[in-house]
Amino acid sequence: MSVTAAVALVALGVCAAAFLVVRAALYEQLDLTLTQSARLAAQREPGAGPGVLAGECRFLAAPACAEVVSADPAKKPTEPGRLPVAPAAREVAEGKRAPYYTNITVAGYPARMLTTDYAKGRALQVALRADTVEDGIEEAARWLVLTAVVGVLLAALLGHWVSRTGLAPVARLTATAERIAATRDARHRIELPPPGREDEITRLATSFNTMLGELEQSVAAQRQLVADASHELRTPLTALRTNAELLARADRLTPEQRERASAALGRQLREVTGLVNDLIELARDEEPQPLVEQVSVGALVEHCVQSARAHWPAVPFHLRAPAEPVVVPGVPARLSRLLGNLLDNAAKFSRDGLPVEVDLVAGGPGRGPELSVRDHGPGIAPEDLPHVFDRFYRAGAARALPGSGLGLAMARQIARAHSAELTAEAAPGGGALFRLTF
Repeated sequence: MSVTAAVALVALGVCAAAFLVVRAALYEQLDLTLTQSARLAAQREPGAGPGVLAGECRFLAAPACAEVVSADPAKKPTEPGRLPVAPAAREVAEGKRAPYYTNITVAGYPARMLTTDYAKGRALQVALRADTVEDGIEEAARWLVLTAVVGVLLAALLGHWVSRTGLAPVARLTATAERIAATRDARHRIELPPPGREDEITRLATSFNTMLGELEQSVAAQRQLVADASHELRTPLTALRTNAELLARADRLTPEQRERASAALGRQLREVTGLVNDLIELARDEEPQPLVEQVSVGALVEHCVQSARAHWPAVPFHLRAPAEPVVVPGVPARLSRLLGNLLDNAAKFSRDGLPVEVDLVAGGPGRGPELSVRDHGPGIAPEDLPHVFDRFYRAGAARALPGSGLGLAMARQIARAHSAELTAEAAPGGGALFRLTF
């Protein structure tokens, strides 16, 4: 409606301006004729007294009527005049006023009159019939009004068509959003025009489809996480319930059986607690900003390696770090969890007597610090490599080992929260190699 109203106003404005231009042009032509007639009359009779100088002033028949007017009202013309004499005409005769044009009516006909100076104490009035000019102005007005009406109607029709056509993607976008809100199904998409007809609305629809795709993936990942968590929790919860029921009948068990059941119950409680804590941490997408500080990566890596040596006494850990300090912004506790997960994963797959190699590189111009953790275990199969950071994913070689499959997923999430990138690859000569690049 706003576009139609704007176009209609423009059409009316153009027609009004055209009417004024046509009217001014027609009167300008008539005024030019009056000026030329006045000049010719003054040249023929330079000293004539008051009265009709030329033409027929009773009916304004061609040529133009010319009449001399005296500044003194007492001086009557020798021949009765037919043109009206206003006080302003006598002011022109006295030289007190400039020549001027005026519209008059003579014998029932519209006329245009020029009053100009003639001689000392006298003025000259020249008049022509203006009915042809008035007829032309009325004809132009009729055509311009018709044009304005047609323009407004066309503006309304074209505005309606343009709005329906141009805003069709917006209508589809709105319908899709309402359908998603009603069904909670993010699989819906907006239909896009064929290639080559892209515009701003199409770009908006494309961005909305991209957002829907991200939303669908997020919802799918959330559902998958819930399903995987339910699956992983089912077994330890069942074992917990079994051991709890067994301990409830402790009077029927031997001391050794009670001790084994109690130890199993405590171990399973620790596993469930760790799994729940891991799930809670995975639900966090970013680190709390108030906890971010400048972290010395060298000291943090050395501390994590010392902890890993205590936890895995049978696995040797070799650490190489630069002498100069390496500092990055981050949350120390979260970075410790990341490094601990990498070291535990490497120690879990290391073969007896073979070391876990930890290398810290300070970085250089254009690149940040890099930490690599390598083991000498069985390595990562090519089919498992794309999935090592997926939640609850466990390769065939790891299914017999303890763990929930959340350690590497959590490590990558912590890395991304610190604007770092964690990658995995097969190490040359066997084993797995993880790189953390800040």
